[in-house]
This record gives sequence, structure tokens and C-alpha cells, in this order.
Amino acid sequence: MPTLSEDLAFRGLIHQVTDPALLARLDAGGLTLYAGFDPTADSLHVGSLLQLCTLRRFQLAGHRPISLAGGGTGMVGDPGGKLEERAMLTREVLDSYLAGIRPQLGQILDLSNALLLDNSTWLGSLSTLEFLRVVGKHFTVNQMVAKESVKTRFERPDQGISYTEFSYMLLQAYDFLRLHVDHGCDLQIGGSDQWGNITMGVELVRKVCQDEVWGLTTPLVLKPDGTKYGKTETGTVWLDPNRTSPFAMYQFFLNAADSMVASYLRYFTFLEHAAIEELDSATAAHPELRTAQRALARSVVALVHGDGEVARCEEASAALFGEEIAQLSEEMLLAVTEDAPTTEVARAEILHGLSLVDALERAGLAKSKGEARRAIGQGGAYVNNQRQTETARVLGSDDLLHDRYLVLRKGRRDVHVLRAI
Repeated sequence: MPTLSEDLAFRGLIHQVTDPALLARLDAGGLTLYAGFDPTADSLHVGSLLQLCTLRRFQLAGHRPISLAGGGTGMVGDPGGKLEERAMLTREVLDSYLAGIRPQLGQILDLSNALLLDNSTWLGSLSTLEFLRVVGKHFTVNQMVAKESVKTRFERPDQGISYTEFSYMLLQAYDFLRLHVDHGCDLQIGGSDQWGNITMGVELVRKVCQDEVWGLTTPLVLKPDGTKYGKTETGTVWLDPNRTSPFAMYQFFLNAADSMVASYLRYFTFLEHAAIEELDSATAAHPELRTAQRALARSVVALVHGDGEVARCEEASAALFGEEIAQLSEEMLLAVTEDAPTTEVARAEILHGLSLVDALERAGLAKSKGEARRAIGQGGAYVNNQRQTETARVLGSDDLLHDRYLVLRKGRRDVHVLRAI
């Protein structure tokens, strides 16, 4: 059984630590630690999931996690990773965002030994004079300007940084101080883009309390091109099933690049080391089977949405290219064809009979009627995943799924949806 420090190292989750001696302390158990989550949307995403999983790893190793909602810091906005000022949220919007993320903050933790807190509890009543005396006097502007999140903005004079966002790191430092004083918290974790904020908090606690506390950062969740997944970046995978369906999440991880699947298995699953190494070998030997991706998709969807959704996703995934597609609910049909291009067709045109040849051409699955006929004649055309061999085939109302959709396919992968309007 690996120790916590060994497990974190194996999973590549140790990016920076404020003191190398922390690693030995992790293996002793008994620490209280926290990770913060600002409500900049009404759901957390896969980048946040990495921190939630890390909190759970600590909890399983005998530590007490605090999952902190940024009801206070969310009113200001972290400048880290942004090239321009964040839009200020109204109190009403922020509250709606908090309502969305609060259930997710404790979703995979054992709440009998974890705390769910909101920093608006103390930041909301903190006076300006108290903030300047308790926090501000311990840091120089020189220190703050040197932090990467601020320096990046200083290098763009056309954008700059407001005093509001400039103060963010001090508010987060005060969070650590309050959690240390009120709850005995000695460790803050976060993504590598939080390093500057975390070190400020460590320093503040040491100066005010003369206590030893630590910080640890994990890598960011990256795409194959090296850019990060985030709330405002494209391709966001949300934890809220109303924003990203369980099937879409399943497909996202099922389609993970071979270059990324090893990292994702380590970040997002609780599989044992030997099982992950076997999946690494399977990817190297037979990448076309996507064995590692399937294990990854199953594990993450089960973690976030439960085993029942895994079964539904696997059935739907099989149905996408099988005749079972006609048995799917409308919700699941839309989920499995979410990435497929869609063309609207007048309902009357289908009711009067639309030739399959014309439909394939209109959907862009064939460049001409001649190419469409050849595809049908060669057995490469499908209607609702049923192979078509008659070039004279006419589509009608009986072909519509849920009285509205018709799924065309050419070959193994080229799918297009016709929607009757």
C-alpha cells in the first residue's frame, strides 16, 4: 500500500511545495487542509474535479479536508491566468453560482470528516481598516508586483490591473489565516496557477501566528495542445449534468488522446497503481482498442454521476452505431448525436417522401447524387443505423425517431441528423 506522498508522486500531482519536509508530514496523517473554489459559473468543471479528487486522496490517507466556496473572493475575481479584468458579478448572480457549486464541493468527500465553508462568512464582515492592519502591513507592494499573476498584467499596459484584482491575493491569504486560527488548517492546495496566492497565505500565517504551515500545488489539467481546461475556455466539461450530460462527459474521456490518457487516469481515478500501469501497457500495445480510455470514462462518470449513469452511457455509446438507436429516449438520442452536424428539413417534405439519395447529398454525406447512389449500392449507407441497399429508397414519417429526428450515416463514422420542422 503506497503512502500518500508516494501516491501523489506516482500520479504526478506534486507540482510545487513550499517546503520539501511537507511530504514526510503528509504520510503521518492528521492534517487539516483546504482548497478554494470561486463561483465564476454555476458549476465546477474538470479542472475543479482534479482538486476535489486530491482532497479525497488526502481524506482517505487520514487528513481532514475543507472545501471552501469563494462567496467573498468571488466578488473580486482572481487575476491569475487572465489577460484582462474579469467582469464584476452582481450579488444575485454570485449567489446563483454559489447555489450551483455548493452541492458539488462535497460530492466525493466523506462529509462526516470534512468541512464545507464559504469565505463570505468572514470576508463579508471584514472592515477596510482591519484588513489593512491585519493583512496589508505584512506585505510590500514590491512583493505583490513580483507575483506572476500581477506581473503578466503589468507587462500589458493597455490592460493593466485594477486595485480590486490586485488585492485578491491578500484576501486569499486572509482565508488561510482564518482557516488556520478557526479550524487548525495547516495546508492549502491548488492548481499551479495558484502558487503566488498560496505562498502569500503561508507567509501571512507564519507572520501573524508564528506557526509552520504549508502549500502544495498540482499541475493544471491540460489539453493535448498544452492549453488548460477552464470555466471560460472552449471545450469546458462541466460537473453539472444539465450543462454537460453524463454521456457527453463519458465521450469526452473516451475520446481522450493517447498522449493524455495516462495523466487523466492518474488525476481523476482511484484505480490502484498496478491497474493504471496495465492500462498504460494496453495503450502502448493496442491503442486502437482504447482500453485505457474506456476505463477512464467509466471511472470518472461513476465518480461524478454514479454507476447507473455509467451503464446508460455504455448502452448509448453502443447504440450510436447500432440498431438500438431507435430505442433510445429523446434525451439520450440528442446526447449521443450532440456532436453530429444537423440539417433542418421541412416536415412536409418527409411526409411526401424524401429520397435517400437526395437526403445523403443534402446532409453532405455525398458530394453528388451519383456518389450517394454508389454508397447505397456498396452497402455503406444507413438510416437509423439500418443498412440501406435500395437506391430508390424513400424516407417517410415512419423513419422519424420521436416524430422528429432521422439519423443518416455513411460508412462507419460519418453521422448526420435530419430534424423535421
